[in-house]
Amino acid sequence: MSLAPSISVPRSRFNTLPLAIGVFCLLWSYAFVAGKIGVTHCPPLILLAARFSLAGILILGATAIRGDWSLSWRDALIFAVLGIANNALYLGLGYTGLQSVSAGLGGLIVSANPVFTAALAALLLGEGMTWRKASGLSLGIIGVTLIVWHRLSVGMDSLHGILFTLASLASIVAGTILFKLFAPKGSLWIGNGVQNLAAGIVLTPVALTFADVHAIDVTPSLIGAFAFLVLGGSILAYWLWFHLLKVCGATAASAYHFLMPPLGMLFAFLVLGEHVEMRDLLGIIPVALGIYLVTRPAKAIV
Repeated sequence: MSLAPSISVPRSRFNTLPLAIGVFCLLWSYAFVAGKIGVTHCPPLILLAARFSLAGILILGATAIRGDWSLSWRDALIFAVLGIANNALYLGLGYTGLQSVSAGLGGLIVSANPVFTAALAALLLGEGMTWRKASGLSLGIIGVTLIVWHRLSVGMDSLHGILFTLASLASIVAGTILFKLFAPKGSLWIGNGVQNLAAGIVLTPVALTFADVHAIDVTPSLIGAFAFLVLGGSILAYWLWFHLLKVCGATAASAYHFLMPPLGMLFAFLVLGEHVEMRDLLGIIPVALGIYLVTRPAKAIV
């Protein structure tokens, strides 16, 4: 009896990228709601200094226990600089703005990240700007603008808070470009820990100088928001963000920020009771189409 040769059929690997994108968008958009809850009960600089310091200690502490330090000193220094831009400045300015703007509008302003990132990526990083990408970014701008215009017409957000949020936007755009420009190697997990710890070290003396410790109102809401911001925001969401920057490129990864306005408004409505109208939600249509155009792979030329 002849035996047929056994043929090993390679198993197709599960594509984790869509899952990573989905989890990142949910965590990042909900962080605006958690941040709004946090700054209601605690001065923003104190909240952020504690958040970054604890996240950095947890990440680097777990790394030290495992004894797996796969990061050069050069890359550690780069991640520390990125921590100042992506953590200390971005969220320090953003959380200050959240004291006088809604969580929904804060997410809306920061969602303009893809536009400025795409322009600078084309200029500094050599990432191609095709008509398809330009059209997608334009649709994203239109969708977000429709939502922002309607929200501002209500007149419930202060110009002071909006300016702080715009400065926050500039910080994350700069951090995104710097990450791609310097391209640090090694573990993103350890790099995230260095970023958080560096941001905590920078913000702590500023917080203790300009913020009032006695203004902290310890409540279950504050504890829950702080736990989410440390574990879901600073640790998991930021790790996913830099992972997406590596595998997708600055323009495509930043395009997912167009999803933050509708998701942020949905979470703000469900958790905080912030008002959302149908006109706000109509902006989702051009936003979704814009993300598709920006992130859809170009057809290969045979």
